[in-house]
Amino acid sequence: MSGFVIPAPQVPSLPVQGSTDRFPVRRIFCVGRNYADHAREMGHDPDREPPFFFTKPADALLTDGAPLPYPPATGDLHFEAELVVALGAGGSDVAAADAQRLIWGHAAGNDMTRRDLQAEAKRMGRPWDMAKGFDASAPCGPVSPVDQTGPMDKGRITLEVDGQIRQDACLSQMIWPVAQIIAHLSRLVRLAPGDLIFTGTPAGVGPVRRGQTMTVGIEGLGDLVTQVT
Repeated sequence: MSGFVIPAPQVPSLPVQGSTDRFPVRRIFCVGRNYADHAREMGHDPDREPPFFFTKPADALLTDGAPLPYPPATGDLHFEAELVVALGAGGSDVAAADAQRLIWGHAAGNDMTRRDLQAEAKRMGRPWDMAKGFDASAPCGPVSPVDQTGPMDKGRITLEVDGQIRQDACLSQMIWPVAQIIAHLSRLVRLAPGDLIFTGTPAGVGPVRRGQTMTVGIEGLGDLVTQVT
């Protein structure tokens, strides 16, 4: 096999709770509008649409407590607390009843969004890539193995900014539970080990400024703390 003409990029990865090993990340899929109250606050009827997905580059991950540089080209950077599912196995046309076996672990995540760019993209019928997939747009905490946490189908999810709660909901309020998300996504693409799925955010999303600190808390998982610089 011939060598590469430029240095090969590093494999993005997440720390693993209680281990020095890391979880290699292949792709990042995100579910849009998966909590009814959030769908309504964004001006949509949650009863009318099946799950839809967008992606972030794997190297958009921000890990190990690193600070988040305020991104360029925006004046309206928003937080979105989310449960992240890390897949240890893959497949196509996975039945919801079999989806749990694909899960390696879970983590707390934050789907950072340049909301002004997203609003412009929506208005003009353009892709969301530059609103959702910019550098460091996917802060994520350590992955907790599923054999330690069990299924994450209930439990409190919160986001605080400088100690003030901005989002507060329960994972059981998802419109599409994790198993159904995996099953639906596997009918669109062949899932693979190393894929991450950000499973949607509850109501209460809002802006964050330089100097503020965001804390995503999910019952049963470690907190994700990110300072904006």
